Amino acid sequence: MRTLIKNVHVLTMDDQMTEYKNGFVLIEGEAITEIGEWQMQELAADEVVDGQGGLLLPGFINTHTHTGMIPFRSLGDDVPDRLRRFLFPLEEYMTEELVAASSAYAISEMLLSGVTGFCDMYYFEEQVAEACDRFGVRAIVGETIIDMATCDSEEPSGGLEYCENFLPKWKDHPLITPAIAPHAPNTNTYEGLKRVVELSKKYQVPITMHVAEMDYELVELAEQYQQTPFEFLESIGFMEQPFIMAHCIHMTEEDIALTANHATTARAAHCIGANTKSAKGVAPVKDMLAAGLTVGLGTDGPSSGNTLDLFAQMKLFANFHKTYQKDRALFPAKEIVRLATRGGAETLGFDEMGSIELGKKADIILVETQSVNMFPIFDPYSALVYSANPSNVASVWVNGKQLVKEHQLVNHNLKEIRQELYHQMKQFVVEAKKRMI
Repeated sequence: MRTLIKNVHVLTMDDQMTEYKNGFVLIEGEAITEIGEWQMQELAADEVVDGQGGLLLPGFINTHTHTGMIPFRSLGDDVPDRLRRFLFPLEEYMTEELVAASSAYAISEMLLSGVTGFCDMYYFEEQVAEACDRFGVRAIVGETIIDMATCDSEEPSGGLEYCENFLPKWKDHPLITPAIAPHAPNTNTYEGLKRVVELSKKYQVPITMHVAEMDYELVELAEQYQQTPFEFLESIGFMEQPFIMAHCIHMTEEDIALTANHATTARAAHCIGANTKSAKGVAPVKDMLAAGLTVGLGTDGPSSGNTLDLFAQMKLFANFHKTYQKDRALFPAKEIVRLATRGGAETLGFDEMGSIELGKKADIILVETQSVNMFPIFDPYSALVYSANPSNVASVWVNGKQLVKEHQLVNHNLKEIRQELYHQMKQFVVEAKKRMI
């Protein structure tokens, strides 16, 4: 299958940040085979897509989310200690079927907003992986490990046993990478965390984890180990493995320097929307990048950040970091778009994605520029960060296959997906309403 996309402004996000203002891209099978300025070339193609002057760029990468948590969206958003009052208790009512339905809905939401790859952390990750496979989306899927009974295990740290079957089953999938996802340094035992490292080495899979998200996490680790979260995790081998660190809000200069020594393996998922909504703080991304750390953007779960699109994160990133540093010129829009695309791909180890270059996988999106909010465009990167929203995503390709066309899912019916989620949520809703009183 050869697909020609023409009449587009191509933002390649390559090393030189090359652009083709009247550009085209040719996809053959899974890969990008030609790129350039359109000069009426004679290119044989099975399908020709007229981009109508839209912006063609690599797909957005959501570096940290929880696709199984759609049922929690808008629940107790402004309540203190929401985690222990709502989230932990209500997770008792999460089932395989509910996680499967929630994941299908979350993947739909992400695809429709131009997210072509993501990193997930939750329970029943077998169902999440199956949903990713069914939709044809690229993902890292991590089974949560936590020192308490959970919805998919009656035993504390039961996710470790779950991983023994889950990891080898999905390890060689072309789009899905299984992972181990310890919840946080302070919610797992020392022995459990050591076993996480062992499993990562055994199966050669990444680890993803909440790190330095909570202020009390720092206090607990200082009292128990006399170390910061980063010092502690480095001491037990986490940073020798591919390690996706979510949040990193409370990161000291010394933590940044330590982690930078492991920059080829330890990378950060920055969730500005969820972090600021919960009043936890703003991670020192400027200093992290200056030290050579790889950083990508994440939404966190639909309960924490409420939306799963990267447009919201880009805009919030600009607003908060500029205000936090009191520097309007900090993080130009071009740099922010890079964080949402190539930076995210590098964070997740998606080496064949993240930029539009010859031979790379065709994970690309078309953002239309005909809508009222997309005119005029003096700077395409500024338009993406400050003007655009998910409704402007017209088409999405993952691994060369078109999954969104004319703003609609190609292979799935969103109405049916929502109906199935609503059906599976009934008992959850009953229990949630009891806690809202």
